[in-house]
Amino acid sequence: MKIGIPLERRPGEARVASTPEVVRKLVAKGLEVWVEEGAGARAGYPDADYAEAGASLGARETVYDADLVLKVRRPEPDEVALMRRGARYLGFLESCGEDDLLAAMQARELLVFPLERMPRTSRAQSMDALSSQSSIAGYRATLEAASRYGRFFPMMMTSAGSAKPARVVVLGAGVAGLQAIATARRLGADVHAYDVRPETHEQIRSLGARPIELDLGESGAGEGGYARELSDEAKARQQAALADELARAQVIITTAQIPCRQAPVLIPETVVERMRPGSVIVDLAAASGGNCPLTVADEVVERHGVTLVGLTNYPALLAADASAFYARNLANLLELMIETGASGLQLRDPADDEITAAMVARAH
Repeated sequence: MKIGIPLERRPGEARVASTPEVVRKLVAKGLEVWVEEGAGARAGYPDADYAEAGASLGARETVYDADLVLKVRRPEPDEVALMRRGARYLGFLESCGEDDLLAAMQARELLVFPLERMPRTSRAQSMDALSSQSSIAGYRATLEAASRYGRFFPMMMTSAGSAKPARVVVLGAGVAGLQAIATARRLGADVHAYDVRPETHEQIRSLGARPIELDLGESGAGEGGYARELSDEAKARQQAALADELARAQVIITTAQIPCRQAPVLIPETVVERMRPGSVIVDLAAASGGNCPLTVADEVVERHGVTLVGLTNYPALLAADASAFYARNLANLLELMIETGASGLQLRDPADDEITAAMVARAH
């Protein structure tokens, strides 16, 4: 059984779908692993390490001609055309439903397992690449904020005087938000956090931050641990109640997103105008419209004296560890897909396990 690990060609993407450490384990199980030449170089994993781990190095066409193709980012149409008919694709699809790419994949009889569809269950945690990459994004975004803020994050007392800790507000206490809270606290900031789901308040406190509690008249808790979209009335109450808290912040890290929906606006321009010059907003929702309408995706801009960071791929800035986490997620998923039969290794029917059954993308 052949596994293909191609080079990621999306601009700015430095991650790779598997690492030499994981490849060694796959080969030990009897799998044939092919890695495209240079696939791991930008993440710090040279071809020689893959070869030493037992992988074969090959050209793009050879790697895509596999029983299972492991990728990080959404494939391009020409990559789909190279995939073996009837193969399985494991990776992010970055789609909220059926689209032309998915139709092309299904026309080639590919069995597609978008990692966004991983169930949010305790059993699936070790395979949840969305969470592992979001955690890295929350950490790296906080470092981005600290590096762009022109003052100290912690309280500093020196012979030349003292500096107060930065007031950091984190909006959204999902995986990325909680990691941002923890990182900002480790850096010594005075951290406050807000989430529409009341059950997150205890998690915020456990990390040493203060929850911002607002009475919106309804809960933002949705299915599967995600937030749901608020009503228009609740959104208006939320913006009005948050405005004063946000205007006092020196750093805002915003992570509020709703799957397959436009990101909610939490920081209107009127709030940015009230913030102290030199303040920083890091908007992790930039790719889906931004929690601040002034954010520009994949750019760093200054508006009203405030720096707005709209980078959209923080895991790629920590490519070595991001790839390592991602590779382990995929390896754990492969444990559910592959079994040893009378004739050797074989692929299981996705319907045999509730996790793979929930993930597979089918035509409607």
